Amino acid sequence: MLTRLLALAAHALAEVDNRPEPKDLWKEPINATLWKPCSDQRDWEASGNISSSEGTNGYIIISANGGINQQRVAICNAVTISRLLNATLVIPKFLYSNVWLDKSQFRDIYQEDYFIKYLKPDIRIVKELPLELQSLDLEAIGSLVNDTDVMKEAKPSIYVKKILPILLKNRVVHFVGFGNRLSFDPIPFQLQRLRCRCNFHALRFVHKIQETGALLVERLHGHMPHLSPLQDNLLGHFAGKSVPGGNRNGSSKYLAVHLRFEIDMVAYSMCYFGGGKDEEEELEMYRQIHFPALTEIKRTTKLPSAAFLRSEGKCPLAPEEAVLMLAAIGFKRRTSIYIAGAEIYGGGRRMAAISRLYPALVTKETLLSPSELEPFRNFSSQLAALDFIACASADAFAMTDPGSQFSSLVQGYRMYYGGGDLPTLRPNKRRLASILVKNATIEWKEFETRVNKLIQQTKQVHERPIARSIFRHPRCPECMCRTDN
Repeated sequence: MLTRLLALAAHALAEVDNRPEPKDLWKEPINATLWKPCSDQRDWEASGNISSSEGTNGYIIISANGGINQQRVAICNAVTISRLLNATLVIPKFLYSNVWLDKSQFRDIYQEDYFIKYLKPDIRIVKELPLELQSLDLEAIGSLVNDTDVMKEAKPSIYVKKILPILLKNRVVHFVGFGNRLSFDPIPFQLQRLRCRCNFHALRFVHKIQETGALLVERLHGHMPHLSPLQDNLLGHFAGKSVPGGNRNGSSKYLAVHLRFEIDMVAYSMCYFGGGKDEEEELEMYRQIHFPALTEIKRTTKLPSAAFLRSEGKCPLAPEEAVLMLAAIGFKRRTSIYIAGAEIYGGGRRMAAISRLYPALVTKETLLSPSELEPFRNFSSQLAALDFIACASADAFAMTDPGSQFSSLVQGYRMYYGGGDLPTLRPNKRRLASILVKNATIEWKEFETRVNKLIQQTKQVHERPIARSIFRHPRCPECMCRTDN
């Protein structure tokens, strides 16, 4: 669909090969350095001692749905609600998904003992329910709470009003699903800070993931980066020192790109990507199996056209659209690019354009040997954790779907720990679509100018807007402290 623009991009990349890169390509705006991490600082007394860390009102269990990213948000919301209700949190369970096909539990991804110990001043956490409560029929006694029972992004007062009485009566409440079930505003300062502390400090990957993540980072950089708070958090004791078999003379600087173009995303979007009748039939079959509710809505309701969805920025960026953005911003042909994500829909055919324009393209599958990858096979959440480490550690990170939970969490991590040195490129898909629709006539110089303008606007440094996610936008007093130096 974009043959002409891709040819113009190839010509432009060849022309600028010996020219300097744009000076701000690998940098954040200077005022990004004014924000420093500080959610590790506790001051419950100053907040009026919101509830208690003793957990004496009962036990909270959650069974989180989705993939690793949705589960991470659910964990930190559960921590926050446990403090609010003076409840003891049982180590969260993860529901098996027929999309993610991963049986991993908390202990397979995160360090249980570290999590319990780090949050001990905030809440009480145990690994199992007491024996006397394990035999209770939670549904029969009214202690099973589904997503339909608690509205999306519910205020803390809802939990105090609806959940606390159940907790006090039955001594246990089990939340099933628990996706995005706690609001970002209004919420007391120290509770919000606790949610930040959980995400940015308490959740550390298990040693198996840290060690292989360190291998990835070392091979991408060509050396192990100096110890930093980010590396310490992501890699633990594997940070700052060379890993056996690590250095493979990679690039000293690399760009990570999250291509959210797996079949589940493509099918769910209801968009069209130029594959004709074969594509439409394949995606419809996938929807019938994995998204039956969406199939039923499609059958009974008139939905917006694929063209309208694209014009509104509702479609995931295809790899060929993403590569046009990278070329327009100024990344040179020889740039080392790490591609994160699961299997791209359309495979090699879909990746041909990006591979042709940027040949120094790598993935975890090409950087790691089969034996190094073997412990993670059939565990999509653990593989996603490796991608998370590579993307969070990159010199620059580009997302192709700002609505992606993975990209949001990576952006937040880079913002929190980056010290102003880790830029994230986040396209406004609606505006980008209005530029790409002119692909048959627009000249490269105009395309370049317009894409750069929209990217620069998204790189601006500002405090978290009200009601926006602290996982994506931690620049706020609850998570980070602003300095004047």
